[in-house]
Amino acid sequence: MKNRTLLILRHGKSDWTTGDDDFDRPLVARGRLGSKKMGAWIRSRKLVPDSVLSSPAERARATTEAACKAMGLPLKKVRWDERIYAAPLEYLMAALADCPKGAGSVLLVGHNPGLEELIEHLTEGRVEIPADGKLLPTSALAHLEVRQDWQNLASGCATLVAVTRPGEVPDGMAVEAAVEATPEEEERGPVPDYFFTQSAVLPYRQADGKLQVMVIASRKGTRWVIPKGVKEPELSLRDSASKEALEEAGIRGRIDEEPIGHYDYAKWGGVCKVAVFPMEVSESVPEEEWEESHRERRWVAPQKAQRLLDEAALGKLVGQLAKHLDKR
Repeated sequence: MKNRTLLILRHGKSDWTTGDDDFDRPLVARGRLGSKKMGAWIRSRKLVPDSVLSSPAERARATTEAACKAMGLPLKKVRWDERIYAAPLEYLMAALADCPKGAGSVLLVGHNPGLEELIEHLTEGRVEIPADGKLLPTSALAHLEVRQDWQNLASGCATLVAVTRPGEVPDGMAVEAAVEATPEEEERGPVPDYFFTQSAVLPYRQADGKLQVMVIASRKGTRWVIPKGVKEPELSLRDSASKEALEEAGIRGRIDEEPIGHYDYAKWGGVCKVAVFPMEVSESVPEEEWEESHRERRWVAPQKAQRLLDEAALGKLVGQLAKHLDKR
């Protein structure tokens, strides 16, 4: 039987100053950078996994999303498994046992001390502990070769190939990926000038008295965006935004008459200018009516949406949403 590859990634450095519960603690900037670097490193070594298992805790989820983006791996490859959060060894083994039989490589994203216990168990303790006493610090990645299938893992069935720490990976590897283009766009060549005028909706709602913002997965599922598209020549910016909201996110609602602001991003050898219209969501259409139902959509707090979205200027608009709504 051909050996299998197991990659074990500890979540990035988290923020203890927010006052959030342990499960909801976010990453700090250094943690996000480390997660991107490790994803880029995995891709550079041609180790992109067939399947990903991740704890759903916020710091692990953010680590997984950043690493998958850097790998160019769709988030639909991820299984969010509650057993991995603060898990003892037996829970981690059970999660791995549920991996697809045909998966030749798996990435597991989780927490210590469980991850280090898993490595020591699978290698039967044949690991060299670094001088600082930390086998797997935050954002570190362990690469193991496994001689059993996922359903029959046993002590001593694996060899530790390497442990890579984020400090060993150049920061340049974490450079943001280029804006995705569809195959049709890549073949199109030079684009009309009107393609650089775009509009988007910033979907929001009130849930239990708290403001929430919807983000959706990009076409390839590697990053989070808001519904956005080229302004149709026969439509206004606002109406084009409404059309994108229904197609890309499967949502309807009340859209402001005027945009909350604009942001720019580079594409097609130029700069696209996007008008962003707040939209109070009143309806999510059924899956069978949602044109792009392959995407994932999530409701999150505005602060989290700011962390998930790439464009800094768009993040600022999200941060201004609450004040904008209060002024009505």
